[in-house]
Amino acid sequence: MNNRTGPPGPSEIERLSLSIIDAEVPEPRPFEGDEWVIVRRMIHTSADFELLELVDFHPDAIEAGLGAITRGCLLATDTEMVKVGIGPRRLEKWRCTVECHIGDEEVVRRSRGEGITRASAAVDRVFNRINGGIYVIGNAPTALMRLLDLVESGLCRPALVVGMPVGFVNAAESKERLVEQGRVPYITIRGRKGGSALAATVINALAGLAKERIQKEIP
Repeated sequence: MNNRTGPPGPSEIERLSLSIIDAEVPEPRPFEGDEWVIVRRMIHTSADFELLELVDFHPDAIEAGLGAITRGCLLATDTEMVKVGIGPRRLEKWRCTVECHIGDEEVVRRSRGEGITRASAAVDRVFNRINGGIYVIGNAPTALMRLLDLVESGLCRPALVVGMPVGFVNAAESKERLVEQGRVPYITIRGRKGGSALAATVINALAGLAKERIQKEIP
């Protein structure tokens, strides 16, 4: 008689992965509570333990993000990959919307005409509607730089900026500027690392935390 069981399913793989991360990062950890929930998810996505030294949270970031999501906010992304990576079912109960304007005809036309990146031009398509919402940047430093121009000029004020552009040209510099500005809460990764998958993971982790809080409130 064959008593062998099949391979672990998706839920079991996820549980085992998170338990391995917990074991490899024993307490006391650099992050606690909800911050650890988010960073652990980021490590799960990337298998990169260096994130323990690079992730940076504004003190109000998590509460600002949870508040925005549960109010049913707009989330703007710099790439379609970030938009796709954000699980829509995680957010639908709060009627959040996720938009990416990188491919809009007007954005493409302006980018070509003015010699700027599409990611930068796309920020201008949504900045006047992002107050109280979340801007999620996982690829383009130019998007983060343009957003910060508008924030520092007082023209928009997102509830939270997830700023994780990746690369070698202005990625680290744009994130340092995000940390140094004092107007909006942020979650970022210092240095060159980042990416669309990590940025989307942060939003999905926040949505998971919001769901857990609701469940705890139900008697």
